[in-house]
Amino acid sequence: MSIVIIGGHDRMHCQYKEICKKHGCKCKVFTHCPANFKDQIGSPDVIVVFTSTVAHKMLNVASVQAKRAGACILHCTSSSAYALNDALKKYFSEAN
Repeated sequence: MSIVIIGGHDRMHCQYKEICKKHGCKCKVFTHCPANFKDQIGSPDVIVVFTSTVAHKMLNVASVQAKRAGACILHCTSSSAYALNDALKKYFSEAN
């Protein structure tokens, strides 16, 4: 399973990846908008958006890509490791 995380804090990059790894997922983290963001997202299964720290442009691109790929979008108001862990726990418990 692949996850794309959009927003968040630079200093939390490694923690976000570790949390995804504990859930058995591969992860890409975008805290800033790269030039070719649309092409870098790919076709993930889940897109996690940290709404308090994401640019509107990134959110719009993520929504279009999620619709195209059939991915689920999870919105987290906080950019904490706990919020990410909690969102993934809820997603995986509802999926099973």
